[in-house]
Amino acid sequence: MSATFSLDDDSVVVIIGSGAGGGTLADELTQKGVKVVILEAGRHYTQADFENDEWAMFHKISWLDKRISAGGWHHAETYPNLPAWIVKGVGGSTMHFSGLALRFLPHDFETRSVYGEVKGANVLDWPIGYDELAPYYDIAERKMGVAGTKASGLPEMPPNNHYQVIAAGARKVGYKDISRPVASNTRPNDGRPACQQIGFCMQGCKIGAKWSTLYAEIPRALKTGLAELRPQSMVLRIEHDAQGKASGVLYADKDGKLQLQKARVVCVAGNSIESPRLLLNSASSLFPDGLANSSGQVGRNYMTHTTAAAVAIHKGPVRMYRGFDIAAVISDEAELKPERGFLGGYHLEGLALHLPFTAAFMKPGGWGREVTSALEQYDHMSCVWVCGEDMPQEENGISLHASEKDQYGLPVPVVTKTDHTNDAIMRRHGLAQWRKVSEAVGATRVVDMPPYPASHNMGTNRMSAKARDGVVNKWGQSHDVGNLFISDGSQFTSSSAANPTLTIVALAVRQAEYIANAMSRREL
Repeated sequence: MSATFSLDDDSVVVIIGSGAGGGTLADELTQKGVKVVILEAGRHYTQADFENDEWAMFHKISWLDKRISAGGWHHAETYPNLPAWIVKGVGGSTMHFSGLALRFLPHDFETRSVYGEVKGANVLDWPIGYDELAPYYDIAERKMGVAGTKASGLPEMPPNNHYQVIAAGARKVGYKDISRPVASNTRPNDGRPACQQIGFCMQGCKIGAKWSTLYAEIPRALKTGLAELRPQSMVLRIEHDAQGKASGVLYADKDGKLQLQKARVVCVAGNSIESPRLLLNSASSLFPDGLANSSGQVGRNYMTHTTAAAVAIHKGPVRMYRGFDIAAVISDEAELKPERGFLGGYHLEGLALHLPFTAAFMKPGGWGREVTSALEQYDHMSCVWVCGEDMPQEENGISLHASEKDQYGLPVPVVTKTDHTNDAIMRRHGLAQWRKVSEAVGATRVVDMPPYPASHNMGTNRMSAKARDGVVNKWGQSHDVGNLFISDGSQFTSSSAANPTLTIVALAVRQAEYIANAMSRREL
């Protein structure tokens, strides 16, 4: 039974956002007896709202409020008003989430120590290491039902044809680390059915086999009677008292009316664009540069992963659209091998696109025989997404537009990003390796595509051991404001080559444990 809390109830934890971080945090806190109010900017969609149609779902659930792409990255030209491809709705981007759940590697938490000083980059060690997070990775894999992992006990996802084509090519060129750890049930689990291989995983899973906080964590939290969900509630600023302690959250409700919810603790999980934007918009006389921004690091060090995409055209049909959207994932290149000419590594992730998205992303704004001749061979295609470590750079980040305002009167966010030299070298290497993998199994043509809008958004409120270097400590707790937490991927200090969702969930489980214990000790 969902709870209803008074706006004046200052005993609640207010969670801003309901995706991988916010939804998980709500579930974990309520299971520990903590009262929470979840404020979500988007609508409360249900599985009945999901359509097996790429463009219909893109327009239905995507965050399409105006954002401006700036800097030297490809999006400034191809996607000037869509730097990020994320969701606005209950469950956040776990609706659009492909399902791939990879762990960081140990060195990913120690990039400053391992890489040394990197010219043009702002690398920093996390204040936690892999061993500290490993038990929470186990919990996250169990919660999400990650197929093929020891923690979940679920068998691997059966290989579809797309998987087999990529895996065969990978083995022929000598790759050995080929897997598919996806957060989708391979048998009934957690009250949800087994995957039916429908293939529209990124459009919202109609049957609920693929994990999403929309129909896993959020309903579980509401059932405790300790959580209230308020969709269509856009948070405008975080208020604080005279001592600088967070005291409440100002938001516009579904009718556009301003409401102030008081709070004991505030947890921000709005993604790496909205979370720093909110802190910057919460500037005050006590925090003139933005809430929790004494370091000047709020909004900085934005990372999206170093990405590229390509399709290979084969002699026979592949029909990549049949089955789960993630095919074989080749992880051999995720290891540290500086002799390749770049730091960090990348995964080659088989990712199925349906025909509409293939046409849209192959050559944005382009047409002609070069495009149509490839699309005619759509059922013969395999597809890859190169996902590699992105170097944090201080000048890459989120800022507030000087004059343009959104529908709430707040400055529109400007998302600035320019590649580091390391990114460009890695991208070329990944595309070249994909070509080798594809040609090893007889591909007749490989078409490189520009990167898609960023689905992986990290950094901008990063963890740091010292307050001067970041925004939050090892628990995601603000260095400046003791009862303010960051609970999403914006707390990442490095990006690794792994998709971020599993790590966001693991950190949220760990953070909930810390918050509940600190509240019981009256430290919060």
